[in-house]
Amino acid sequence: GVRTGDRVAIVMPQRFETAVAYMAVLQMGAIAMPLSQLFGPEALEYRLQNAAATVAICDEGALANLLAARETCLALQTVIGLGAGAERADHEWHALLARSRERFAAADTLADDAAVLIYTSGTTGPPKGALIPQRALIGNLPGFVCSQNWFGFDAAAPGRASRAVFWSPADWAWTGGLMDALLPTLYFGRPIVAHNGRFDPTEAFEILSRHRVTHAFLFPTALKAMMKAVPHPRPRYALQLQGLMSAGEAVGDALFAYCRKELGVVVNEMFGQTEVNYVVGNCAMNDHRLPGVGWPARPGSMGRGYPGHLVALIDDKGEQVPVGEPGEVAVRRTDVHGHHDPIFFLGYWNNEAATRAKFSGDWWRTGDLAVRDAEGYLWYQGRADDVFKAAGYRIGPGEIENCLVKHPAVLNCAVVPKPDAARGALVKAYVVLSPDFVAARALQAGATAQFELNLIAALQEHVKGKLAPYEYPKEIEFIDQLPTTTTGKVQRRVLRLQEEERARAAGLV
Repeated sequence: GVRTGDRVAIVMPQRFETAVAYMAVLQMGAIAMPLSQLFGPEALEYRLQNAAATVAICDEGALANLLAARETCLALQTVIGLGAGAERADHEWHALLARSRERFAAADTLADDAAVLIYTSGTTGPPKGALIPQRALIGNLPGFVCSQNWFGFDAAAPGRASRAVFWSPADWAWTGGLMDALLPTLYFGRPIVAHNGRFDPTEAFEILSRHRVTHAFLFPTALKAMMKAVPHPRPRYALQLQGLMSAGEAVGDALFAYCRKELGVVVNEMFGQTEVNYVVGNCAMNDHRLPGVGWPARPGSMGRGYPGHLVALIDDKGEQVPVGEPGEVAVRRTDVHGHHDPIFFLGYWNNEAATRAKFSGDWWRTGDLAVRDAEGYLWYQGRADDVFKAAGYRIGPGEIENCLVKHPAVLNCAVVPKPDAARGALVKAYVVLSPDFVAARALQAGATAQFELNLIAALQEHVKGKLAPYEYPKEIEFIDQLPTTTTGKVQRRVLRLQEEERARAAGLV
């Protein structure tokens, strides 16, 4: 059986049984350990071994890889299977249900008891397990409600029930899908749409319309694809969105305008991390009966600190920087009342040194840079390791990427430094073309190279006309897709390392 504190791996997609599994594990006082179905045997093996997981639950999508990884995971006593091939597991899901007791008493848990163990992939070293306490499941909720424009609740009538219907394509095996979608929706007793399959921008509109979705979480990457695939959705789809949150990358003003005009909702940008979630964002709720229940979302701004959290921008020494100066986003251990902020994780699993390294005194360092304006809004500048200098100028990729994606030819893009002996680095953009321009290029019949040269010149002029002269990309490379994490974040680091390797091979560095 499963005992209090045991780690139970859940390797399943968006489906009914996945939600049941999380509820069961949490109510037993055990630790839910979400693992992506995209993981191969080695990735599963490392995490299962590191956490000493005793039970794993999976469906047909992960069973083969899980069984392959099991051979070296000595603590893994039981594998529960669901769907095709489940007989290869130790137990079959429905057979276990048939033998279960009619009554179940949930375990009593304390605020600081561990609830979820999520492995994060850092830029260096092996993945670290972030241990999330029970209190964070509740501490998460103010930010969730704000980011979803009160999630269907009436601020002027607290007793009135919400009628929200939620959907997000975010994988429930990651913080975005689990902590920002599944668990808070279930906490409020509202339905969440489960869809198992690769994200398709046109299908996304069909899901929103068919299920009358009122609240959603969509990554900027997904919104960009939707904007290019269906520029004017409302004549085709009956959209009922009341709240829309986006996170993972900066939402530029082009996407902001598209959501407001075409989706009929102001997108609330949110910033958080697995370890310290839902700390900054927007709440575009506007209720004339209760002024102040929300605050205006500003195009391009990541928002303000959500209620209760102490958020600051600090320098390398841990000192707060003045308004208008870039600094690293940091969150204080204690909230505005002087109590321990419930949103904080307990620490990295069996890695106290890594936990300590993330703090400057009582400030949690996020590794993300921003500028604060006079009204308290934060403006994202990029990851600390994504910002670079070219010819002595400080370059933040976000502003250039936001400018490029406004061009009809650009579906998505990423800006990185290209090593250069004279300038230190050149601004380089990797561009994924929109479907219309992919089709246009295919029709060139031998003139593809000239088509691309003309398009590169047009994109460079597009940026030159809107940003500073030193910001336009000196080089543009077209690729089929950008490297992304399983949560949809663009991995600029992969492209940056590729440029460094090319420079070494050419003898430039």
